[in-house]
Amino acid sequence: MSDLEELDAGWSRSPPARALREAILMGVLSPLMDLYTRRTVHGREHFEGLEPPVLFVANHSSHMDTPVTLRALPRRFRRTTSVAAAADYFYANRRLAWTVSLVFGTVPMARDGRGLDDESTAHIDALFQKGWSLVMFAEGTRSRDGSVGKLRSGAAVLAAQYGLPLMPIHVTGTHDVMPVGRYWMRIPPGRPIPRRRPIQIRFGAPIHPESTEQRRDVMERVSEFFEAPAAR
Repeated sequence: MSDLEELDAGWSRSPPARALREAILMGVLSPLMDLYTRRTVHGREHFEGLEPPVLFVANHSSHMDTPVTLRALPRRFRRTTSVAAAADYFYANRRLAWTVSLVFGTVPMARDGRGLDDESTAHIDALFQKGWSLVMFAEGTRSRDGSVGKLRSGAAVLAAQYGLPLMPIHVTGTHDVMPVGRYWMRIPPGRPIPRRRPIQIRFGAPIHPESTEQRRDVMERVSEFFEAPAAR
């Protein structure tokens, strides 16, 4: 058993944990986020005819990105979607690991891009075999200025390895609400009552990597979606 597989909290995908997670996300976190933000979701038509498992690939500039992305997913996907989390950060101690596993359904992955061999991804393999989807943040870390950084190719590797569609997700506005260094949504200066900041979540058409397509070319297609005027 690999180190990542040992860290994985499989119990967080049990029916009771899933029900509690849905209650926390939709009943607690969502109303709180609505106090600070006005969200707009685009591209949900791309889910028509799409069946799990799916690899969701998102940009990353805030700790808000995880709940914002999960909330925007159709319910049938949200209830069986995990989020890849940096093992060296979120699984550094058991309390934090269990918290993020329960609240966001996370699974540990190596942030440096290593650990995509069969042994290290055994827990991911079990995830896909059970029909679960996975959210991956392609940059590997949060952007310091809100712009999209260099995309890593881990998602393309997994998509090719398991023959999964890859759906890009572009999130904007979360960096303004809760940038790196903050652990709660911020109030604009000089305002006693929070002004709701706009955030947008855009889903792109699923990308079906061709067997001969290089992983860097797959991620270039994701990058093109992030950079497209519609995504901005």
